[in-house]
This record gives sequence, structure tokens and C-alpha cells, in this order.
Amino acid sequence: MKKKDYLKDTIEHIDIKKYNVVPMVDAMKNMAFQARNLSRGAEIFDMMQQDKDCAVFLTLAGSLISAGLKMVIVDMIKNNMVDGIVSTGANIVDQDFFEALGYKHYKGTPFVNDADLRELSIDRIYDTYIDEDELRICDETIGIIANSLDPKPYSSREFIVEMGKYLDEDPKYAAFREDSIVYQCYKKGIPIFVPAFSDCSAGFGLVHHQWNNPGKQVSIDSARDFLEITKIKIKNKSTGIFMIGGGVPKNFVQDIVVAAEVLEYDVPMHKYAIQITVADERDGALSGSTLKEASSWGKVDTTYEQMVFSEATIAMPLIVAYSYHKGSYKVRAEKRFNDILSEVAVAK
Repeated sequence: MKKKDYLKDTIEHIDIKKYNVVPMVDAMKNMAFQARNLSRGAEIFDMMQQDKDCAVFLTLAGSLISAGLKMVIVDMIKNNMVDGIVSTGANIVDQDFFEALGYKHYKGTPFVNDADLRELSIDRIYDTYIDEDELRICDETIGIIANSLDPKPYSSREFIVEMGKYLDEDPKYAAFREDSIVYQCYKKGIPIFVPAFSDCSAGFGLVHHQWNNPGKQVSIDSARDFLEITKIKIKNKSTGIFMIGGGVPKNFVQDIVVAAEVLEYDVPMHKYAIQITVADERDGALSGSTLKEASSWGKVDTTYEQMVFSEATIAMPLIVAYSYHKGSYKVRAEKRFNDILSEVAVAK
């Protein structure tokens, strides 16, 4: 088989606007197990939307964009359902920005000879294929953006704004950028934080940039990320978190409550919290740790919290579509935290 034989059927992103799932999700509250948990999670997410003073954070871990969830997130952005995003680098760079450059993810199968894929420069994410040659162009594009900036430290948020600007200024991306998380957040002033920014295509691009620009380098300041997102919490007492998967994004956004206290600000715990995960809590790892456990650390209030033990491609569209079709987001306005973070730092 040739490369084109593998890369022919593209992943299609689900459009939640087409499916009014409200009656079904409401009915699930009278079921058991994860159906009931999902229904309550949907209700809590809808409460976040009704609370127009609530700053809603979305965290993304796992291979979500490549799996067909991009438009769910884009619709959240366009309709003011989310005010800040914390993500792994893969979702933002290797997958969303990658597609904004005009590339695609393809339907595949786990029942394949991976050595054959390697020979053809095809990367596999379970049942999804990516063209490695196109991914290298994404890496190089990050290097090009880094080369265009003043050589100094940036937060990942600041660098991702530059990625949005890059898409905005080049007309050849006009056909692809409207469906991009990076681009829509750039337009809406929504910050995207990637605490482990080098752990993705961004890392390869920045390695190339730093290797070729000794002494005059762009770097990513993760502590600055932490300070910037903590400033948002300090200014917004009511906050909610909608966590897809676990990992660094989950802990990063939970920790801002403690960070604000370290800076001697008395802030409440996150008022609302939902996590979708398939991880188990019994090994003590973060991804499966419950939100009740997070409360012991002073991070999450337990009044409106819900764990949903489900795979993200099933649960996330149902929860977001539930609130979308109820229309609760219509009371919310743009918060444009990027604009605020670009201004003078918050005074003590």
C-alpha cells in the first residue's frame, strides 16, 4: 500500500448545533452509573453558563482535536461559553494549529503494521493517522514565528497569541483558520495556556530556533503562565472548570486558587467543577484523582462538582450540546482576558 491509500478518509468534527440532546440528557438523570453522572455534569456546566459573572476554564488533555472534537470547542469559544483554556501542547499545536495550516487527520485502524506506517512517514494515534511530513511543516512554522519575535521570554499564552496573529495576517490560511481554536481565541481575546509548551511540535520548532540563534533566543516562561492565570482568578472570584482528561492542565488550573493565597489574596475555591476521565483514582495519580480529593487541597468546592467516568468523545459533545441548546450562554459577554493580561500587571 502507498501513503495515499492510508491517508484518504478524513476525521470529521462533530457539530453539536445539529443535535438537540436536552431531552435525552435530562432523561439520563433517572438512570444509573455514568449516565446519571453525565446528566448532573451537564446541569453543572449549564449552571456555569447561567452565572454570567463566572469565569469558565476549559482544560484539554488527551488527543481530542484529532478525534473530532474541534468544532465543539470552537462553538464554545464563539458563543462565550469559555473564557480561558489550559491545554496540552499536542491539542493546540500538533492538532488545531496543524489543521489551521490546511492539513487533516485521517481515519485509520489500530490493527495495522506500524513498521509499514513508519516507512511511509505516517504517525498513528490509536485509530487516527497523521502525515509526519506535514507535521514537520507545522514544527517549522513554529520556528518561523519564533524567529520573527524579539528574543526574550514569553508566556505560552503570549506565544499562542502570535500564532493566531500569524494565521490572521496570511491570506493563504483564510480557508482553514475560521475553524481553528487558536484563531478564534485570538479574535475573542481568550487566553490559551500550555504549561508544558515544549512537549509538542512547538518544542521542535523552538529547539530549531534556539539552536540557530545562540544568545538571541525566544524562550517560554512557565512561571509567567502561572502568574498570568492566577491574576485571572484574583480578579474573578466566581470560577468554574470543565476538565477533559487530566494531567498538567487539570492541576495547573486547580492550583491557581492556592497560588492566589500565596500572593496573599483571599479567594474562594473554584465554585463549579466537572471532569471527564477514564483514569482510575486508586493509583494515586492526578488524572484520576477525584474533585472531592482536590477539595482537601483547598482547590475545588464540593457543592457543584461532578466526576464523569467516560471517554471524552462520547461525553463532551453531550454535555456541551446540552447547555448550547438550552441557550444559557446567551446571558454571557466576552471577558477578553487576553486584553487585560496585555495591560499593566495587577497591582498588589
